[in-house]
Amino acid sequence: MSYVLGVDLGTSSVKVSAVDKTGMIVAQQSYDYPLSQPKPGYSEQNPEDWVTATTVAIDRLILKDGLKPAEIEGISYSGQMHGLVLLDQNNQVLRPAILWNDTRTTSQCEEILDVMGQTFIDITRNVPLEGFTLPKILWVKENEPQIFSKVQTILLPKDYLRYRMTGKIAMEYSDAAGTVMLDENQKEWSTVIAAKFDLPISIFPPLIESIGLAGNISDSYATFSGLLTSTQVFGGAADNAAGAIGAGILAPNMVMSSIGTSGVVLKYEDDTSVDYNGGLHFFNHAIPDKYYTMGVTLAAGYSLSWFKKNFAPELSFNDFVADAAESTVGANGLLFTPYIVGERTPYPDGDIRGSFIGIDGTHTRKDFTRAVMEGIIFSFADIMAIFADKGSDFDTVVSIGGGAKSPIWLQIQADIFNKKVITLQNEQGPGMGAAMIAAVGVGWFDNLQACAQAFVNYGQTYIPNPQHVKQYQVLHKLYKQIYGQTATISHALLAYRRETLA
Repeated sequence: MSYVLGVDLGTSSVKVSAVDKTGMIVAQQSYDYPLSQPKPGYSEQNPEDWVTATTVAIDRLILKDGLKPAEIEGISYSGQMHGLVLLDQNNQVLRPAILWNDTRTTSQCEEILDVMGQTFIDITRNVPLEGFTLPKILWVKENEPQIFSKVQTILLPKDYLRYRMTGKIAMEYSDAAGTVMLDENQKEWSTVIAAKFDLPISIFPPLIESIGLAGNISDSYATFSGLLTSTQVFGGAADNAAGAIGAGILAPNMVMSSIGTSGVVLKYEDDTSVDYNGGLHFFNHAIPDKYYTMGVTLAAGYSLSWFKKNFAPELSFNDFVADAAESTVGANGLLFTPYIVGERTPYPDGDIRGSFIGIDGTHTRKDFTRAVMEGIIFSFADIMAIFADKGSDFDTVVSIGGGAKSPIWLQIQADIFNKKVITLQNEQGPGMGAAMIAAVGVGWFDNLQACAQAFVNYGQTYIPNPQHVKQYQVLHKLYKQIYGQTATISHALLAYRRETLA
């Protein structure tokens, strides 16, 4: 037998999946690691924890699940995006990694736009946000100059892990795009941005494709892990790009709707011709010379779990969600905006807060549950409207995550999007995408599209109900008015709250 390993390096744990040539996961191991939040808004991790956790997971696959090292042909990765790892001249880590969900860099984001404005967006195809890597680099440069003076190389989480497994330093394109240091059209580090902020271009590592060979398992890591040096290691992808691969988002007519704690709407793009002017994230795909656009709802599944935790803790999650079927389309005239931790797309507003609109004495908890579910999907529809405004059409939505586990929520998606919505039979998300990259790398398939035909199996299809579509179109117009009419008072209430807690 032959296998490839997909390493899914997340924010709280790593999951390593062993996949055979039919796309079946034959074994899977995971291992947790801690998150450090030394100050409000700070989020950091020790990169050594990623290496240790991954090694433990691989050891367990070999020792507990019986995988023979000689049967493991290739390894690739899905990685949490944007995290900043700083290495010195000896490739030693200089400080804890600053993660994607660290928000200390607001002033650096403002500085980037003040200095470069539209030119920055034209080069990177993105607006600088706190989560991205470049603002973190500037924060270290401004606040920890002694550390910055020693920086020889910057890496992202999965690229650092891959370096520790191969001894070779590189960064892969789909993750490099999320640094907002990449010239998207030229597919190279931007010397213009580096010069504007006095950053040595030498600290940005060589770039490789997702399916590109990054090296073999090194002698030292082979001794450490039990793997063989004959095992090939490939570039891998940013978690959202890998998730799109695992969901089969490999053609322009397809969009991914992912409901996790946050929510992601992701669309395949053939080239760089479409220009959203920073209104959506625009990144390199894991498919060479292809791209994807992405919008984010910060509190998607989190909104529903928050509501259940506080108002229906006694119910199972399945029963809680199923109750929404006893309400009506539009939740009997109740609307919810899922801005409970701020919002990103289409409103990059960290201070907006959520709301229920239209409450009266006849509403029941079931109406509130349905309103929350519908509000999350309305926020996704706001993102999809940006696609439509640019003439970017699609006819199929692949639903993954929590929203794919509820028939009523899947039908709500089909009706609000007015698109066919399909599920996956064996959803494994980014980890499967990482395994698919390795499968193409070792030569099992000619390309990722061919791999997807063998590995990705679609499940049930949900077709829009024309009557519900018309009702939701009316409601969505009302929903879109809420942000503008509540933002001022929402910001004032948050300021008041902060003052009272000070």
